[in-house]
Amino acid sequence: MNSARKQVAVVVGATSKWQSDGRNTKLAHGKVLDDSDIPVGMRWGVGGAIAQKFAKEGFFVVLTTRSAANASALEKAIIEQGGEGMIVELDLVSRESISRAFATIRKQAGDPDVLVYNAGYLEGRDLPPEKELLEHIPIEIFETAQHIASRGPFLVAQEVLPAMRQRGAGSFLISNNAFSLRGRKRMTGQSLYYPRVMMRTLAQALTEEYSEHGVHVANVVIDGLIDSPGTRALPRAQQNPDVVMNPVKIAEAFYYLHTQDRSCWTHELQLTPFATKPSF
Repeated sequence: MNSARKQVAVVVGATSKWQSDGRNTKLAHGKVLDDSDIPVGMRWGVGGAIAQKFAKEGFFVVLTTRSAANASALEKAIIEQGGEGMIVELDLVSRESISRAFATIRKQAGDPDVLVYNAGYLEGRDLPPEKELLEHIPIEIFETAQHIASRGPFLVAQEVLPAMRQRGAGSFLISNNAFSLRGRKRMTGQSLYYPRVMMRTLAQALTEEYSEHGVHVANVVIDGLIDSPGTRALPRAQQNPDVVMNPVKIAEAFYYLHTQDRSCWTHELQLTPFATKPSF
């Protein structure tokens, strides 16, 4: 499928829980939304926009998702735009699933030149106000957050970094949020996000370990509400569109990181809408 040794970009978490039929969209709005009036680049959030950007730049793009059906429309859009790609099912909670997925990727596409870890989770969002304190959070919610925020990227890094190190080139880019900057109280309606501090710390440790081997590691703090079918229908986005971030422009930032000259790499990039104050 990739016989000419096209560069390979893997997007872990290529779909969005805020896409028209995503879990967050259904939770917030109680229904599937119509996304026909939304530009194709924004329909699947950051992961979908990144996948489309790298495909347009000539990469063979691997879309990973827990269920292939989630990414079928995105894959179709990439092909219609003249790009190439494939879908690989991957469940970050399962080490075996991660191992199988990357064995498939290596066999059918080749070793990744760039890996974008864009996995998210909604665990915690549906807890009522009286369950806001940590003492009320079920251990299952904490375990899922840990799987996605620290164990998952650790295992994915073990799958792709050896080949990048041996080649002396490659990018391992993490899509993170403002909760990674320091521990913050979980407010009602929010996911359990403080484990993302570990995601940022992992990026820092991998930078120290792998930069000298030619591997570019970066943590991208996406500091705001990302445009997608489910988020643009929220009251906050409707009332103040300036606080909403364009995922197509976020994707350009990821591509910029991958194409940076190695004499001046960026290892952390924070993106914040002009209308809001940056998180610290």
